[in-house]
Amino acid sequence: MRIFNRAHVPWFIFVLLATVAAIVLYVANFHPQRMPAGIHLPAYLIQKPSEHRSVGGTPLGLIFGAISFAIFIFATLLGVRKKVVLWRLGTLQRWMRAHIWLTLLTIPLVLLHSGFRLGGPMTTLLMALYAIVMVSGIYGLILQHQMPHLMKERLPAETVFEQIPHIRSQLYVAAEKLRDSFRPVPPKKTDAGAPAPSPAKSVTAGSTPMSSTAGDLSTPTARAKSTVGSTITAEPISTSAATAAEATEVKASEIAPPLAEVADPGAQKILSPPAITSAQPPAASAATTVAKPATPAAKLAPDPASEAALVEFIERQILPYLSARRGEKFQLNNPRFSDDTFRFAKLRVAEAYRSRVEEIQAWCDERRMLDLQTKLHHWLHAWLFVHVPFSFLLLMLTAWHAFVTLFYY
Repeated sequence: MRIFNRAHVPWFIFVLLATVAAIVLYVANFHPQRMPAGIHLPAYLIQKPSEHRSVGGTPLGLIFGAISFAIFIFATLLGVRKKVVLWRLGTLQRWMRAHIWLTLLTIPLVLLHSGFRLGGPMTTLLMALYAIVMVSGIYGLILQHQMPHLMKERLPAETVFEQIPHIRSQLYVAAEKLRDSFRPVPPKKTDAGAPAPSPAKSVTAGSTPMSSTAGDLSTPTARAKSTVGSTITAEPISTSAATAAEATEVKASEIAPPLAEVADPGAQKILSPPAITSAQPPAASAATTVAKPATPAAKLAPDPASEAALVEFIERQILPYLSARRGEKFQLNNPRFSDDTFRFAKLRVAEAYRSRVEEIQAWCDERRMLDLQTKLHHWLHAWLFVHVPFSFLLLMLTAWHAFVTLFYY
């Protein structure tokens, strides 16, 4: 909770005035000679001389102690208020503000109640427990004020804390899948009881094309459509189709430049039958050469050396880091070492695999951010493991101390 805002100003003024009033009462009753000249308290605020050797047993000391004990009880009820959200006894923020400032008010009250002395073993133990509770509470208040700024600066995106283990497991599974994708697929075992495939239905390189590519459909696009698994070969155009194609090519050469000049040099050229005379113009003879349309670019061939390097890199460094419970024990948790490691990994693989290396680096960066958030979360809440149990112990011992003081002294 942020303590430097306007909502805390009334509480600050109240605690300041209450502290001043308690100090004036203490000095006027136990050290009246130290009071400034001309300042006298009413008679009903001055207690009668007491036989008690300690301040805590006097009426004013008991008042200070009773107020402090009541504040301890109220501070303990904050945990109950957090669990019972439907209570209409003020908002949780108001309870938290009252918890902070009233417990700070107990510091002067407890000191005035004890008369600035530790006393016997029981009161010494109580003062030690009280010091632990107050120091841990102030430490937690400082953390809650500073930690949001630190998390905002060092964490680009904060994750729900309960989801962090699930996200870690997802990162590990993604790295495993990437590693398995680079490994060769083992051959499938054939079932001995399965029927053998029919030779008539098997597709070979010289199989008959589909009906859409046979007969009079002899355009280059139609010839490019062949049975799946067969190779595309150049077939001679039939006589009637060649005559029609030749007439079309000659007419097209009079309007546009020859297509052979812009044809894909890597594509296979399909030549019509030699039915053109030597007297034909050069443009017409060039137009008879029909270029096959460019086929889509083939996929990049796999690089076994790069894949083997990536598999080794994932198994030796990435998977142990992503599966570790505490990532700060690994060198990849260091951002500078991680950048150098992935820069070297990019140099070991081909250009086509560097995007995969960057993807792996993003997983490691996310794991590092999750570890940092976990660490900050532990810092933010670890003080409660000291503050809460010692607060309950202090409350019980204070109750016993009040019972013994009232009925045995």
